[in-house]
Amino acid sequence: MAILSIHGISKSFGQTRALNDISFTVDEGEILALLGPSGCGKSTLLAIIAGLERPDSGEVLWNGENLQDTAAHKRDFGLMFQDFALFPHMNVYANVAFGLKMAHIDPGRIDQRVHQMLAIVGLPDFSNRDVNTLSGGEQQRVALARALAPHPRLLMLDEPLGSLDRNLRERLVDDLQGILHQMHQTAIYVTHDQEEAFSIADRIILLNAGRIEQVGNPQDIYGDPASVFVARFLEMTNIIPAVIQPRDGKHLAVTSVGNFPTSSTFTGDVLLMIRPDLARLDEKGPVILKGNLKEISFRGSQKRMTLQVNQIPLVFEFPSVVALPGLETPLAISLDPASAIKIFPKQ
Repeated sequence: MAILSIHGISKSFGQTRALNDISFTVDEGEILALLGPSGCGKSTLLAIIAGLERPDSGEVLWNGENLQDTAAHKRDFGLMFQDFALFPHMNVYANVAFGLKMAHIDPGRIDQRVHQMLAIVGLPDFSNRDVNTLSGGEQQRVALARALAPHPRLLMLDEPLGSLDRNLRERLVDDLQGILHQMHQTAIYVTHDQEEAFSIADRIILLNAGRIEQVGNPQDIYGDPASVFVARFLEMTNIIPAVIQPRDGKHLAVTSVGNFPTSSTFTGDVLLMIRPDLARLDEKGPVILKGNLKEISFRGSQKRMTLQVNQIPLVFEFPSVVALPGLETPLAISLDPASAIKIFPKQ
């Protein structure tokens, strides 16, 4: 059931419209990611939910109760920031216990809760450690334990892994998801990193310039981007002009790189996206594209290549084990239009 409801939230700073009529709900125990580029309104929306900013219009409801006049410290929401904001003069135990002491919890219960939280985040023997001696990953875990210790109704995480290097972020994101699910903790997770959002979130809201572009689970958003903006944000950059024409009782998307059968209901001028991850290195598919191999980049488990077709550069991805020819070599790939292309209205 939805416990947090956001209705028609709008917010401007001077002439800048930061949020425009934002509405969504969050279910109990759900991890919801607010995803989008810098300046799209993610952190402003989080601040409004936390009670640190007031919206120009709209409502924040918790179990149907309007929180408009509820101060931030009385909302029983937890916050975790990118810089962790640990107290440098306190050891690990004191940092985790801080919120519990502010709530005047019985000392015996505080001790039990602190040790429980440190065990959950994988730091059971760190109580007496100086936080200034911890690694970035250890500090992140202490900050998470501190945020979770008071058992907030809602935990809000604002780019919590942003200050860590990529390898450490990848290792911690799965741990973080597991901890939040283990505790059945309702959470809103703000990030600009699509892989991070896909890894941790049960559901994603993708924002663009203060508006919602798409809402769905990670598989749905990646598998079926709702707009050109979403496609490009997800690095699906093979987007070219097309004209949909009737032919032999069917529809054909005619482009400068080839023609693609389509069941799209759009007609006339459109934009056509070719997915980078669904091409095959053969000539057996319904659509065959031929060009010259212009660039290859190694991405760990993947290779990314640029195929120039009729002077149009198209990017495709293959597993690293796939053998590719040398640069400037003629190359053919095949596509199944039913899965590899998507039609968008012309912008």
